[in-house]
Amino acid sequence: MFLRGIAIGFAIAAPIGPVGILCIRKALADGRVAAFIAGLGAALADTLFGGVAAFGIGAVMQLIDGQIVPIKVVGGLFMVGLGTHTWRSAAIGVEAEPGKGPGMVRDFLSTFVITITNPGTILGVAGVFAALGPSGRPGGAQSSLLVAGIFCGSTLWWLVLSGVASAARSRFTPERMRLFNHLSGAMLVVFGVAALVSLVFV
Repeated sequence: MFLRGIAIGFAIAAPIGPVGILCIRKALADGRVAAFIAGLGAALADTLFGGVAAFGIGAVMQLIDGQIVPIKVVGGLFMVGLGTHTWRSAAIGVEAEPGKGPGMVRDFLSTFVITITNPGTILGVAGVFAALGPSGRPGGAQSSLLVAGIFCGSTLWWLVLSGVASAARSRFTPERMRLFNHLSGAMLVVFGVAALVSLVFV
């Protein structure tokens, strides 16, 4: 059950979305540790969704149906704001300095909010859980092992991504980093606007 949870957690975290973009940016700007800490925010959100899914896919879908509008509004506005901040900070210039405590906490909370308010993440958890999760409803001990595995699997992905991205850090000049920040900021805004526009089709 623990190994199955690792597979679920890794599969949930692996698709590159707004959190992946943010973590790559942190790895290039502040190093591997800062990117990994940021990724842990997403891992925590994935684990919470996995814990809910362990009690039944139906409960997850009911949560989505009942709260889809406020979830998309909060997540969309947050990503637009974060993307705008990323773009504006890039215009000032980028100093590659090691991540600091307050900044790491902020990044951790940012990735947590993005992940916990992303309906796509909820659907992804439900889909992957249905494909790789247990056929029956696990008991208490099994549920704990499964949820622990999901956290470890998601954490493993962020460890791999932060390591790979930070390995390319030396190749990024300030100009290249500024360009990447512009691109990542624009993509975050696009993700946020897409979430808000999708409310028309709810």
